[in-house]
Amino acid sequence: MTDDTWGQLRQRLLKTVGQNNFTTWIEPLEFAQVDDGVATFHVPTNFMGNYVSQNFADLILHEFNKSGESVQRLAFKVAANSPTRPVQPTGGEAIESFAAVPVQGAQQDGPAVRSPLEELQAAPLDARFTFDSFVVGKPNELAHAAARRVAEGGPVTFNPLVLYGGVGLGKTHLMHAIAWELKERNPELNVLYLSAEQFMYRFVQSLRERKMMDFKHLFRSVDVLMVDDVQFIAGKDSTQEEFFHTFNALVDQNKQIIISADRAPGEIKDLEDRVKSRLQCGLVVDLHPTDYELRLGILQTKVQQNLKSYPDLRIADGVLELLAHRISTNVRVLEGALTRLFAFASLVGREIDMDLTQDCLADVLRASERKITVEEIQRKVSEYYNIRMSDIIGPKRLRSYARPRQVAMYLCKQLTSRSLPEIGRRFGGRDHTTVMHGVRRIEELKTIDGQIAEDVEMLRRSLEA
Repeated sequence: MTDDTWGQLRQRLLKTVGQNNFTTWIEPLEFAQVDDGVATFHVPTNFMGNYVSQNFADLILHEFNKSGESVQRLAFKVAANSPTRPVQPTGGEAIESFAAVPVQGAQQDGPAVRSPLEELQAAPLDARFTFDSFVVGKPNELAHAAARRVAEGGPVTFNPLVLYGGVGLGKTHLMHAIAWELKERNPELNVLYLSAEQFMYRFVQSLRERKMMDFKHLFRSVDVLMVDDVQFIAGKDSTQEEFFHTFNALVDQNKQIIISADRAPGEIKDLEDRVKSRLQCGLVVDLHPTDYELRLGILQTKVQQNLKSYPDLRIADGVLELLAHRISTNVRVLEGALTRLFAFASLVGREIDMDLTQDCLADVLRASERKITVEEIQRKVSEYYNIRMSDIIGPKRLRSYARPRQVAMYLCKQLTSRSLPEIGRRFGGRDHTTVMHGVRRIEELKTIDGQIAEDVEMLRRSLEA
């Protein structure tokens, strides 16, 4: 077989596989020879040889035999001038080697040698974000347990792990915690953490510099790939296609993938269906908005950390409860408010009491004021349970009215700043003890009745949307 024959065969492959696949996978193949039914090609990397063998071998064999050549199988060898020469491990199978990575702090005669993977580590890990510093509560316990399981290493049980939720709920914290734990358990593991924006930047840079093979090889050579805020690739067709191929290649190699997003994969607008499908084939976990107890736990943990820097400061009763109640949407804002309080109290030499808190955090508390009204909650609950609003407010004590009424009272207590007596007045002039009983009853039922817990959560999300 001559090079001209291979050239004609390549043109037929171009029409079959399309321009993009042809440019990426077929064009770099250098035909060497056909010998004893084996067609041999030179390839830039072993990864490319393996990928072509798995995805295009049958098609290439078909075209060979169609052109009159008797070929039963394909063989791929890394070209002699390839920048990454194959290394022979004990099993005899050729693998690719990276440039040596020096130990940090070691003396070197020349400039530091960085591996390609080290060059890709563009998103540094935050030392504060570990499992030890992550406060676990009901809204995030499943996500925390799943992250812990992945961080233990070992056999991949679900791939990918997708963590999603709103801003400041702990997605990035868990991602960093997984990376730290994996590195601690196995320092040799190639763990790559980066944002979707950085993935896109590297992809565009590789296209511009005509180094797509390096990009593909490097990203497919990691042991664990972690991509934060994957919603940013939505609408970027070429980046999504490359992410899709990277995803498939790593899953085929049984490598762990961990993804975070601000919403469920199926709800990300302009994300290709095939990418959504891939993301949904593993474990998808929602980090729910924090509840009062979790926010209070986070604040108490943060106080202990701050007291190491400000050992002489004192914090009055009720301050943490106020913050946990008023700042409910974003943990970062909550922690930032506490940090500001400690710094301000240290500068003016005062105890952190209610007055200082109101003065120091006036803007934060004003911005975090709940805008939900009692009437809005009553209307939403009546629609949800398909009863009239007058039945929620009225005197009827039938169970079909009393339970929704208690749910509405509970949500008013949680989502508004209204006092119990005021809430009671809005519910037909009821006493504040009636409201208190209703709130406590719903709190009890949430722990034992899954339907009530689901109803309350659905209504809360609907009201806060």
